Amino acid sequence: MSRARLVITAVVVEGRTQTEVARTYGVTQGWVSRLVTRYRAEGEAAFEPRSRRPKDSPSATTRDVVEYVVELRHDLVNRGLDAGAATIAWHLSQFKKLEVSISTINRILVRQGLVTPQPKKRPRSSYVRFEADMPNECWQSDFTHYRLARHKGTEGEDAEILTFLDDHSRKVMHMRAHHRVTGEIVRAAFLETVEEHGIPASTLTDNGMVFTTRFSGGKGGRNGFEAELQRLGVEQKNSRPNHPTTCGKVERLQQTLKKWLRARRRPSTITGLQRLLDEFMEEYNATRPHSSLRPKRTPDSAYLARPKATPGDRDDDRHSRVRHDIVDQAGKVTLRVHGQLHSIGIGRHHARTHIILLVQDLDVRVVDASTGELLRELRIDLSKRYHGTGKAPGPPPRLRG
Repeated sequence: MSRARLVITAVVVEGRTQTEVARTYGVTQGWVSRLVTRYRAEGEAAFEPRSRRPKDSPSATTRDVVEYVVELRHDLVNRGLDAGAATIAWHLSQFKKLEVSISTINRILVRQGLVTPQPKKRPRSSYVRFEADMPNECWQSDFTHYRLARHKGTEGEDAEILTFLDDHSRKVMHMRAHHRVTGEIVRAAFLETVEEHGIPASTLTDNGMVFTTRFSGGKGGRNGFEAELQRLGVEQKNSRPNHPTTCGKVERLQQTLKKWLRARRRPSTITGLQRLLDEFMEEYNATRPHSSLRPKRTPDSAYLARPKATPGDRDDDRHSRVRHDIVDQAGKVTLRVHGQLHSIGIGRHHARTHIILLVQDLDVRVVDASTGELLRELRIDLSKRYHGTGKAPGPPPRLRG
């Protein structure tokens, strides 16, 4: 018999006092009183286990936030865009000014039945990530097939979409639709992209004949694209056969593109397809946060945040490095130079800001990782351990209206 039943029997059946029963069974008199009151009101139901869940949870996610998350999820899915928890968190922060953790958003999506369990999916912790340190350090390129819609009773034509992608920022540098991608089209597209964005330090493609003839076994020499790379001093890289993950960024971009296209009416002409590609490039580069960029931001922001690499950077003997950090509460960041730690003042009003340190020997540039704003540029003085901003301490003076 449970202790609750023994207490009720002693008080109700035997008529003993609550004080005596509490002392006998080693419980508080208040607990005995509440149990007796509950028994007289509910009968046998008083002995059933009760939930310990609090009646009120001040830190619980509000209904408005849940509705925002669900609405964003449906909107992003319908537009053919990434609708994961990290992307939703970015949209809430940017457009609703709400800071909601990714884990909280995940729980909301699961409770609303908007997430399909994938227990066999490879864990993210097993991924080996790599990316170029600077914009224009490496451009990946590939083309993919697309079937146009029927037009006036005729069968839909095949089309091919050629893409150049910046490895560092994931920015789409070039995306054009063609009836068929040829070597001359690749050469012309590369030169057009160079004219707009500058010369890259290297390119990375598969071993398709439009990109390279080095492994074809013939004696035809370089194709037009390879000749331009040689002329401009651009290093050419090619993936190994049957290893598509080497060009994984541009492959993943094509997957995202086709998902986005499926959410729209299929075009019947190359011109109509190109209009959709232009719309996709604008949304992908300027308004859509990329899940692989840290901190989360758009490819345009990442591309503009750092100096651009050039072919000559490959032969630079200076010691260059890139480091991500966060400004501390005092507005400083530390950097090890020649085996010694140096403290660099950024400004207290930039506390907790995600930054990128671009270091070449003793020259240092501090860039806001989210906006690309140059916060500080200096040359390290090895005789000093602290490099202040040169401004008076304290908050900036207020402007008088």
